This record gives sequence, C-alpha cells and structure tokens, in this order.
Amino acid sequence: MYAVVGCTDCANMWLLSDPDGSKTATCPRCGRRHQTKKLRRFFESDDRDAARQARSALLAKKHGDSEAFAQVEHVSELDRRVEESGVDDREYLEGSGLDADEVFEAGEAASNGRNSSSGSPDRLTVVREAVRDGDRPTEEEVVAAAVERGVPEDRARDLLDKLRRRGEVSESRGRHRLV
Repeated sequence: MYAVVGCTDCANMWLLSDPDGSKTATCPRCGRRHQTKKLRRFFESDDRDAARQARSALLAKKHGDSEAFAQVEHVSELDRRVEESGVDDREYLEGSGLDADEVFEAGEAASNGRNSSSGSPDRLTVVREAVRDGDRPTEEEVVAAAVERGVPEDRARDLLDKLRRRGEVSESRGRHRLV
C-alpha cells in the first residue's frame, strides 16, 4: 500500500509505503517526524506508479500547472522513455576517458557495502547492519552497535536519521527495522 501524504510544517508531499504498518513518518524535506495516523492521506493505492502519478498531479495543481500536467505522459511512461534515451553508462564513461570496467568494479564494491580502499564496510552500511542485526533495536542500541564497529556516535545518529528519511528504516514505538 502506498499513500501520498503531506507535511503540516513545510507542505511537502511524499509517498509513504505501508502507511498502516508504521507508527511515524519523517518528512524528507524538513525532517519533521509525524504520527502516521495523523497525516492527511491525499491518495492511496496498492500500485506505486499510480501513487506517483497522483502525487505529480497534486503538485501540478498546487503550483497552478494542471493544464500543462494534463499534456504530460504517465510517470511510468516517462521512466521508460528515460531508460531508452541517451547513451548507456559504458559509452558515457569511455567517452569521458575512463575505464568503464574499473568504474563498474568500484561501483560493485560500493554497493556491496565495502570501502574500496580498505575493504571495510562504509559507515552507512554499518548502521544499516546494526538495525538488521538487532531485534527491533532502539536508537541507543543501533548507535551502540555502530560505535562498536568504529562509527562515531554523532555520525551514527545522523546516519540512522538519514535511513529513516530515505524510508529504508522505519520506527515504531522507538523500535527500528529495515523496510
């Protein structure tokens, strides 16, 4: 389930996945944490693309651009067209004078959560693992686990907050879980 919700502080609208399953949601623009049940739901759907389209239409209307929006294709069609247009990654990298294979290997190492120079996990991965390894840990438990793995305490708190804003981690009654 997806819901288009709005922030009461900054008027930002965003997609919230599983609105009935999480107790709180954090606005990705201003960072304000809201009780999910109190957020106004402008649109709900099981289809993510339908929710994205509804959010786009609401934003266009908010800015007085409804007529222009009516001329634009559905967001899923725009995604498809973007994928088909332009040059592929390899062509772009090689045209820029870079070794594409080396760049892809570095990207693979990074997406596996490894710092390519040291082979150790990056800080964001450490915090993500601390949430995953705990049994619905509290913020203090996540921070303590990250500190044990070499992440400074303030940075661990910032990264946990970043994961919540991104929607990768949800918090309910002070307990965290990966989404």
